[in-house]
Amino acid sequence: MKDQARPLRTMLYVPANKEDWVRKAPKYGADALILDIEDSVPLDEKQNAREIVSRLVPELASEGVTVLVRVNDMDTGLTGQDISYAVQEGLYGITLPMVKGASDVKALDNLISNEEGKKNIKHGTVLIDPGLETAAGLRFAYEVGTSSDRVAHMGAGGGRGGDIARAVGYQWTPEGTETLFIRSKVLLDSRAGGVPYPLTGLWQDIHDHEGLRRFAQHSRELGYNGMTVIHPSHVPIVNEIFSPSKEEINEWQGLVESMKKIRETGGAAVSFQGGMVDIAHEKTALEMLDMARALGLLDS
Repeated sequence: MKDQARPLRTMLYVPANKEDWVRKAPKYGADALILDIEDSVPLDEKQNAREIVSRLVPELASEGVTVLVRVNDMDTGLTGQDISYAVQEGLYGITLPMVKGASDVKALDNLISNEEGKKNIKHGTVLIDPGLETAAGLRFAYEVGTSSDRVAHMGAGGGRGGDIARAVGYQWTPEGTETLFIRSKVLLDSRAGGVPYPLTGLWQDIHDHEGLRRFAQHSRELGYNGMTVIHPSHVPIVNEIFSPSKEEINEWQGLVESMKKIRETGGAAVSFQGGMVDIAHEKTALEMLDMARALGLLDS
């Protein structure tokens, strides 16, 4: 299941009850869309959102769009109904908000499995992106990450005044020092739990592109593979930050070539760009080249 995961630099939220917005969204260039049935959709519009999702997921997927659906959390009693509409042929994943622990993900896994069976969709096709917006969810991130083979993306954000801020009690700053531990802790838990491509939370200020750039750059330096975004103008900035540069790709290719040559002479380490590298560095370079290739930045 996890081996079906794709490296995603950007996942763009789109209110699922706005069909015209959903249809326009692919042109903005995000690696994936999250059609939202949760916070951005009023209660009296949720059924309309479900019906739009059920129609458009297969249509978008047939056009090569990677589509997730954010359903309502388990405590609402709406999750099962959301899943019955959301799980369609071509759906990439389900984003589950307000995850408190492994039991929420296991319950979601069962709902998805039942729906896959009803619709003759290959078992394990639909992946899971757990939303860690509760203190318990953040605390038990490793258990969440290992609770299902469907978990492909996970991470912690640090928005201003939202669910995470309320749960933890921090006071938001643009520098993000108040959430550095949370974001780092969940990232480590994700990696230790075998989550393939961790993504961090979004930048809420639509117009502060420099702040977004700094946050995205720092998130990449921490080890995240991408971010969720809420505005189309954020997509190209985040895509740029999380894309390996030509210089990085050239460096990785040069390192791999240097290791190949030294191995032919019986060696196991070589001086490269002023430092000593060995098989550990080669493995890292090969992994990064694989990711660049999956993002379409490198010929096969």
